[in-house]
Amino acid sequence: MVTKEEIEKLKQDGNGALSQLLSRVQDGTQLAFILQNLGALPKNFDGTVLLSYVNHPDHRIRFWVVKNLGKLEDIRYVETFIGVARQDSNSMVRREAVSSIGRMRDPRNIPALIDFLNDPDPKIVAQAIRGLLVFKGNTTVDTTLRRLVNHRNELIQQIIYKEYFSTSSEKSQLPHPATHHFLKNVVVHGDVREVLRYVPENSIHLTFTSPPYYNARDYSIYPSYKDYLEFLAGIFQEVLRVTKEGRFFVLNTSPIIIPRISRQHSSKRYPIPFDIHPYLVEMGWEFIDDIVWVKPESSAKNRNAGFLQHRKPLAYKPNPVTEYLMVYRKKTDKLIDWNLKQYDWDTIEASKVLGKYETSNVWLLDPKYDKEHSAVFPIELCYRVIQYYSLRGDLVFDPFAGSGTVGHAALNLGRHFFLTEIDLRYFQLIEKNLGGGDLFTPIKPRFLSLEKFVEIVSFE
Repeated sequence: MVTKEEIEKLKQDGNGALSQLLSRVQDGTQLAFILQNLGALPKNFDGTVLLSYVNHPDHRIRFWVVKNLGKLEDIRYVETFIGVARQDSNSMVRREAVSSIGRMRDPRNIPALIDFLNDPDPKIVAQAIRGLLVFKGNTTVDTTLRRLVNHRNELIQQIIYKEYFSTSSEKSQLPHPATHHFLKNVVVHGDVREVLRYVPENSIHLTFTSPPYYNARDYSIYPSYKDYLEFLAGIFQEVLRVTKEGRFFVLNTSPIIIPRISRQHSSKRYPIPFDIHPYLVEMGWEFIDDIVWVKPESSAKNRNAGFLQHRKPLAYKPNPVTEYLMVYRKKTDKLIDWNLKQYDWDTIEASKVLGKYETSNVWLLDPKYDKEHSAVFPIELCYRVIQYYSLRGDLVFDPFAGSGTVGHAALNLGRHFFLTEIDLRYFQLIEKNLGGGDLFTPIKPRFLSLEKFVEIVSFE
């Protein structure tokens, strides 16, 4: 087996030595290894030694041949790339061919790149756009690309919108890492819909919440499922408004079961996370991830006792042991790097997630039981979400605060919290749980009525 060091030496010795090596290798995997490890090619490298492999039956070989030829940025190979991009059976090879055409940055390639804008593969189109954006300012290029804002693929639409139609981002009087003092470590007793009317735009860094479940608890009764979804959508629309550009909203929900009223009727199961999702996307949240929280089966209500006895098909019902954490980001044309660059080095360092962390989207966590509240967040769940989706000093919001676990976790992680709770019993429970913070809490928690909160806001 040839080594990387030997490949490097042969490459420097000229085409003859490399050509001899390639001609001797019959194994596709070894040939791909050689091509993959050619690295940066000398300026005088003659790519013709690779041309005979452009039609190799192994797509890995074809890919690395095209990639290496592309490194040369030599107009002599443009027709080869065009042929590969049009005819190759492997989409990855085709995309690399279009990318190689673009990397030449040669205006003579503009017609070919424009032609690939009509390709049925959106990734081919994206590569062609990338190549054409080098010539932004060219009338033909700009006119052609602007038309793609109505492309059938949403990712192509986003690229073109960002490049040609995006205006300046939302303005905020505050720097990105900052927020209003009157929101820091505050719990408001009141309807979140009323409270949010007095919260300025671009104030919240992270929202993490679990809304009341549809007609599953005494404190969450709604006339209809549609009313329930629209109630949530109205709140989450306001959460979008008060969220800073490009920041996150993590929603914890799960399908719920409404028990049957008699043996002559069936129970009803409502897929809340899936039904609320279209509302969120339409209003301007970008879906990022789904995380599945898995609980021990012993914690679930037993639904399959009957099936255990009779084993009849069609009557199988699994015990529900999962909940969803749906992760959304406030839609923006800026990358995550932009958000991070708004913070100083010390904050970034202090916010890094150290030690073990979750590498998959399946989180195994025991639920939390509390005699004073029937649906309590495990604090470990809050720790994970807050660590992964915020930085030290950020403001974390929970519109359905319950027992205040999000606030507790935020304080422990060096963040600030802003909580709202409509039920007086739970508001008082939060006050009991959070109290005055501790000796290391610079901004002591404040527990306010809606009226007092409005009064404070009006003086800011």
